[in-house]
Amino acid sequence: MSPTPTRHWIANHVFNPLVAGLTRLGVSVRGSRILAVRGRKTGAWRTTPVGLLTHEGARYLVAPTGVTQWVRNVRAGGEVELRRGRRREPVALVELTDDEKPPVLRAYLRRWKVMVRAFFPGVGPDAPDADLARIAPGYPAFRVSGPKPPSPGG
Repeated sequence: MSPTPTRHWIANHVFNPLVAGLTRLGVSVRGSRILAVRGRKTGAWRTTPVGLLTHEGARYLVAPTGVTQWVRNVRAGGEVELRRGRRREPVALVELTDDEKPPVLRAYLRRWKVMVRAFFPGVGPDAPDADLARIAPGYPAFRVSGPKPPSPGG
């Protein structure tokens, strides 16, 4: 078995549930939030723990495992909330271009390198800009703005 499925299993079955449980109780683990997104097919709320990054006065979300279901749902334009404990913050997410990602990826790797380094093989927070630019297309990243404007009629 290759290392990647093991890393994903550990993230999905150990780390994510632990962080999600603490965040649902209102305890933020280094900026953790529960990202809630309306599903693009069912319209049901889907949740996942995320690391909310504050960098140069803006907030960002990075998908360290690539194009995940939450990324697909965000791209489809569903409602989005950031949650911690009982607090729910409706937000809009604006996807970054690949050219905008390198400084955000560097800050993300600095903040959470121990937790996400397995998903960034060969690239760390001190990697040259060219390396971060090279990997940028594989890591969706979003600027958090908010609150999201209400949809027409509701």
